[in-house]
Amino acid sequence: MAALKDKRLFLLDMDGTIYLSDTLFDKVPEFLERVKALGGRYLFLTNNSSRGVEGYIEKMARLGIPTTREDFLTSVDATIGYLKETLPGKKCYVFGTQSFYDQLVAAGIPVTRDREDGVEVLLCGFDTELTFQKLEDACILLNRGVDFVATNPDWVCPTWYGSVPDCGSVCEMLHRATGRRPKVIGKPQPEMVYLALQRTGFTAEQAVMVGDRLYTDIASGVNAGIDTVFVLSGEGVMEDIEEYDVHPTWVKDHIRDIYRELEG
Repeated sequence: MAALKDKRLFLLDMDGTIYLSDTLFDKVPEFLERVKALGGRYLFLTNNSSRGVEGYIEKMARLGIPTTREDFLTSVDATIGYLKETLPGKKCYVFGTQSFYDQLVAAGIPVTRDREDGVEVLLCGFDTELTFQKLEDACILLNRGVDFVATNPDWVCPTWYGSVPDCGSVCEMLHRATGRRPKVIGKPQPEMVYLALQRTGFTAEQAVMVGDRLYTDIASGVNAGIDTVFVLSGEGVMEDIEEYDVHPTWVKDHIRDIYRELEG
């Protein structure tokens, strides 16, 4: 196991790891600058499919962090790759936001909002525009036997006032209603980590995953065979290690603790 200060590729969750809602955590700019000064690279990995990368670029700019499209890797990127490789040409009913829908259209994925429009796949993402009509359509489609794909299994998304149900909670609700479970694409699956290594050219030994959720962020790193840092600034608590039986390489209270170790 390499020391944390020897890592060069930092794969960073966002919500609960570097910010919470519109509040940037302490020492994040200094941490990012330190990574670059060491000759390293960082990528922001997110399971949140409710917004496109442009939305993240704008948000990061508001928080004082300049970014480009190449700084992000999302569960939508991984989902688009899966659909093209495994379910090519199949029409998807999009259970998600308009931004999610638009990203799929731009990537050439056949999509619809009409359950009677030749749907072959129910595609679920984190839906901040959820309606009961979507829930009803989803149940009807699942009972018809269409393929079931979800961008991520996160139970909740953290906000400034607490947490809201994320894609995993909605998929659990649909499971209770229909008995169906989805094929999950994003973290904790290892594909996003593999794609990050491929895009950047760093080795697994040089990489580390940093996140606040054991069952997605940290599990993704473990499943991909890289070291991990579990930060306690978001959803996760120490008791989660025993509950989920996922063991991070390091546990830190906050990203500023990682910065201090890199400085040291």
